[in-house]
Amino acid sequence: MTIKDIIALLPYEPPFLFVDSLSEISELKVTGHYTFKETEYFYKGHFKDYPVTPGVILTECMAQIGVVCLGIYLMKDSIFEDSNFQIALTSSQMDFFLPVFPNEKVTVVSEKEAFRFNKLICKVKLFNEKNELVCRGNISGMIKPKTDE
Repeated sequence: MTIKDIIALLPYEPPFLFVDSLSEISELKVTGHYTFKETEYFYKGHFKDYPVTPGVILTECMAQIGVVCLGIYLMKDSIFEDSNFQIALTSSQMDFFLPVFPNEKVTVVSEKEAFRFNKLICKVKLFNEKNELVCRGNISGMIKPKTDE
């Protein structure tokens, strides 16, 4: 499975796809990138006359790259032959240190903490273009085959 295949399997599309590329993926780690375009829908009201990327969107970017992409890679031999799977965020805990502004490219680095019973727990960090730590935390999610029920 290639990086292009992993991104194609993501169950998101614009305006809610926050993965541009992956530069590294293995059984233990994933590194990916996204540029927050100034035309993103959420900048219109967050904040008035001072657009800043909402923390929930940064968390979503980290989850898409750090948990979903890594989960697809880890389960590549089992449930993704027909792209018929479900994803659920089970928990997140984040600490925020710096803002992300329109047109900033961020890098997400995620390290697998545990993976069992289709639940993936990751330690995730997000860096800005200056390689400054913007936020970090733990995110967990589950990936499982879809059932007909």
